[in-house]
Amino acid sequence: MRQVTVSDDLNVLMARLETLEQLQGQVTTMAFMKISQLAQATDTPVDTIRYYEREGLLPEPARGDNNYRVYGPEHAERLAFIRQGRGLDMSLGEIRTLLAWRDQPDADCGAVNGLLDEHIGHIATRIRALRALEKQLQALRAQCRQASTTVHCGILSGLVQAAADRPRRDTQARGSHIHGTHR
Repeated sequence: MRQVTVSDDLNVLMARLETLEQLQGQVTTMAFMKISQLAQATDTPVDTIRYYEREGLLPEPARGDNNYRVYGPEHAERLAFIRQGRGLDMSLGEIRTLLAWRDQPDADCGAVNGLLDEHIGHIATRIRALRALEKQLQALRAQCRQASTTVHCGILSGLVQAAADRPRRDTQARGSHIHGTHR
C-alpha cells in the first residue's frame, strides 16, 4: 500500500488549482467579448449582430473603457435563440414576440403555442404552393425528354407559351411566387 504524504496532497491540490485558474481565465475571456468575438463564437456576421441590435432583438451592450461594445454570455445565448428562430423561417416580428415572452418566465405560454400554430399554418401553405410549383416544373421538364437543339427544346417552347398565355401582371393576382424559398 502506498503511503500518501502531505507533499503528495499538496501537489494534487496545486494541480487542481492551476486547472481551476485556467478554467476561470477561459470563462473570463468568454464572459466579455468584442463584437468580432461574438460574431465568431456564434457564426453570425458582425453586420447581422448590429442589425439585430438596431431592431431591438439584442439588448445594447455595455461599452468598455476603450468604447468598444462588450458582449456577455447572455448576448450569445439570445443571438443563438434568434438564429434558431430564423432557421425555422420565423419572421423577426415572430422572434421579437417570442423573446418578449421568454423574458417573462412566469407568463402563460398559451400565446407562444398560438404563435407557433400560426407559423406552422404558414409553412403548410408554402409547402402546398411548393408542391404545385414542383408539378409545374415536372410538367415543363416532361416537354423535353431528350437533348436536342435549343430551337426544338420543349422546355424553352413551354416557357415561351406559358409567358404568352399568362395574363398581364397588373391583372394577375399578386403572390404567385413563393417568397422565402431561395437562400
